[in-house]
Amino acid sequence: MGHREDLLEGAKRCLLEKGFVRTTARDIVKESGTNLASIGYHYGSKDALLVEAFVALVEKAGGGFDDTPGGESATKDGSLERFEEVWQNVLRTFPQSRSIWMLTFEVITQGERLAGVRELLVKAQREGRSGLTAVFTGIEESVIPDDVVETEGRFYTTLLNGLMVQWLFDPDSATSAEQLTEGMRRVMGRASEA
Repeated sequence: MGHREDLLEGAKRCLLEKGFVRTTARDIVKESGTNLASIGYHYGSKDALLVEAFVALVEKAGGGFDDTPGGESATKDGSLERFEEVWQNVLRTFPQSRSIWMLTFEVITQGERLAGVRELLVKAQREGRSGLTAVFTGIEESVIPDDVVETEGRFYTTLLNGLMVQWLFDPDSATSAEQLTEGMRRVMGRASEA
């Protein structure tokens, strides 16, 4: 591994241990075995490095959203069954990803102190919406139309954020995949009656 990769891995470990606010450039250097100049050379700034590390952690956590226990999904992409299956997968990943989701709340609650980080993460949100849309719809991410990302992607992201809040607060009372799906079914039923 080169300095760039070492820095990224060190930054990930620092984020999980200390969070955004408490992680210093010196912490990252110590954790990665590199030097301060490497951060600027490879990433431009500590904030840019931390954002890239955070996005990598979130991508890894989200990688399980499409995993079906036992192999291939038998449900049709875009169906209510697929909707429920993906939410079951999402909920299955929450226990091992708790520290990553807590970092998200640090960004939200410490926004004033993390202005540079927030700006960079806002730019990364579109990629997150695109990835979620691909998981639910089965459309290859590289060809998802912008209007789909900006509507369905925002819908899925909103549900994910709300579910994350509930689960972090109290996993036992958080909304289940079945409850989300039944709610969706009822909303769709009322909309079709109108």
